[in-house]
Amino acid sequence: MLDFKTVYECNHCLGCKTLHPQVSIINLANPNLKQDTVKFEFYAVLLIEECPDDCCCGRKHYDYSNATMVFLAPGEIFRMSKSHPLPDKGYLLAFHPDLLFRTSLKNHIKNYTFFAYHKEEALHLSQRETTKIICCLENIEDELRHTIDTYSSTILSHHIELLLDYCTRYYERQFITRENKNKIIFEKMERFLNQYIDSGKLREGTLPTSELCAENLGLSTAYFNDLIKFETGNTFQEYFQFKRLETARKMLLKGKDTPYSIACQLGYSNIGYFNLIFKKIMGTSPIEYK
Repeated sequence: MLDFKTVYECNHCLGCKTLHPQVSIINLANPNLKQDTVKFEFYAVLLIEECPDDCCCGRKHYDYSNATMVFLAPGEIFRMSKSHPLPDKGYLLAFHPDLLFRTSLKNHIKNYTFFAYHKEEALHLSQRETTKIICCLENIEDELRHTIDTYSSTILSHHIELLLDYCTRYYERQFITRENKNKIIFEKMERFLNQYIDSGKLREGTLPTSELCAENLGLSTAYFNDLIKFETGNTFQEYFQFKRLETARKMLLKGKDTPYSIACQLGYSNIGYFNLIFKKIMGTSPIEYK
């Protein structure tokens, strides 16, 4: 494994001049690396213009195929394919967390949740989107060629933030173009949650987490949470609360269980809390509904 601890090391190994010690735009023209994998000790954004057949980035027939983007948080390990640690054509934006010190981006870099996505959940771009991203990279490179002064970190962070904002927009577009795929994911999630409810684990007070559900679906927790929020407008916890109430409503209609028994089976802490939540959402108490 090739471990890049600094932006300078990355530049030196990939044949790029260091214009700023904490940020760089590297043209990935046939990087001749002998190592199988690469580890970045800083933020790394890869724009991949050509993906080999065995690429790890998860592109499917319903995705755009002009270019692909992968986002790596500091400390992540990347391997493009079995034979390529990095793409043969594309760009690498490398920026160290220290660059963000005293900038607005430092306060909300964690809002760009795609840095926690799996590599298989990469962003696939159309030609127009690719052009816009390259334009953002060119603006960063143009600023890098300016003499470093007291404004450099602020201006560079603003350019990086703009690029990440465009990527947020394009990921939301990708959720739309993957509508049919997302329906399959939701069907699997519903089956998992139904099995979880039927298992009796709720009676023990153990609620399913987004981490558990994402793992069952083979997704990263960050991607799963963003997908749930985009599709439903709710967090996973909110979504499951509504599902529990819907399950309670159906159980009440069957007439076999009392509200107290249902509250116990569905993991509510006490009957009073169950009555309060049910009435707030359904507009009537469990007894009146029954």
